[in-house]
Amino acid sequence: MTAKTVTVTDNATGKSVEMPVRGGTHGPEVLDIQDLYKEFGYFTYDAGFTSTASCRSDITFIDGDQGILLYRGYPIEQLAERSTFLEVSYLLLHGELPTQAELEGFNRAITEHTMINESLKNFFDGFHYNAHPMAMLTGVVASLSAFYHDAIRINDPQNRMLTCHRVLAKMPTIAAAAYKHMAGEPFVYPLNRLYYTSNLLNMLFSRPIEPYEINPIHERALDQLLILHADHEQNASTSTVRLASSTGTNPFAAIASGCAALWGPAHGGANEAVLNMLHEIGDISQVPKYIDKAKDKNDEFRLMGFGHRVYKNFDPRANIIRKTCHEVLNDLGITQDPQLELAMELEERALKDDYFIERKLYPNVDFYSGIIYRALGIPTDFFTVMFALGRTPGWLAQWNEMVADPEQRIGRPRQLYTGAPQRDYIPLEKRQDG
Repeated sequence: MTAKTVTVTDNATGKSVEMPVRGGTHGPEVLDIQDLYKEFGYFTYDAGFTSTASCRSDITFIDGDQGILLYRGYPIEQLAERSTFLEVSYLLLHGELPTQAELEGFNRAITEHTMINESLKNFFDGFHYNAHPMAMLTGVVASLSAFYHDAIRINDPQNRMLTCHRVLAKMPTIAAAAYKHMAGEPFVYPLNRLYYTSNLLNMLFSRPIEPYEINPIHERALDQLLILHADHEQNASTSTVRLASSTGTNPFAAIASGCAALWGPAHGGANEAVLNMLHEIGDISQVPKYIDKAKDKNDEFRLMGFGHRVYKNFDPRANIIRKTCHEVLNDLGITQDPQLELAMELEERALKDDYFIERKLYPNVDFYSGIIYRALGIPTDFFTVMFALGRTPGWLAQWNEMVADPEQRIGRPRQLYTGAPQRDYIPLEKRQDG
């Protein structure tokens, strides 16, 4: 027993049991209920696991009430302003910021694994030209299990880190190949001389017929977006990766399960939903009407990209990316794009409206990321792929941590069964119509 306990009493029998309380570095303490079923014969019921801690983790901490997001203890604001995506990836994977030599070694390790097997080109040919890119990303990432199956030893820390390098390196190559397949253009190979994000931009937008120059403002904006999405505690896709990994499955398959979970419009598809909402509003003159609809509790319309389930005050990532969003728009000189003008008008009105201010319904990271991606020329249905690229180091860090945790076991959530009681089979000839 720890020093602090909570006594749980079964009022039906009068039996009481002391449950230990565990405390972390930050955040609420947790009640250890592992012996609850053994002592009382009860399971707990927590739909969506929103009040259940399923693991211990040293990686990310969120305080939604205060608008705090920490990667390994470092505030997201400092990392987004001063760091790079690969440095943040190293931090998430290793727990500490790298030295110059460590960062250079990490960059080389990632660069060495950016190529994918040539036979995967045939895999992409199996997808229709208008297949959703998340279907392609999920399928191809899972297929890497066939290339790296026997060689993966998940109980070997060095081998796990090699797997992390491979996944992190190959994700942009796979994503860019999906984009080129959608566009009907030839695949572009990665270039070892380019940094991670500039390499991604080159693979996405360069063509054999003309040179492609990487805009440093666009590269920095994309790098910052990847940092902001790198991890977010035990969210749906991360929990999916952990649950799948708890079986000992091939880590490429586990990461693919994370991609599948991220695809949902309530998760990684949220920034795509923002653009779909702007399309529904249609014209800047309609903004006041839709603002009123959003305030009407009886109206089904909802403003996408405003407020956040976790952050009850403000999304700390939104404050960072808002500035970057306007820098990108100014650099591109976008003044005549109706949808982007509509988005800026919506932002301005919502930030000044008492209804949204009182309820702290501020634009979140999904609102601004969708605008940036559109400004860069990335198709709406490709937004979730970009999210997956950012979230990859978080998934990998969580996988690596889970496999090494001696307390972890195969995931096995319980249920409250509400179906039919046990009954006997009725022969077909004796069943009555109606």
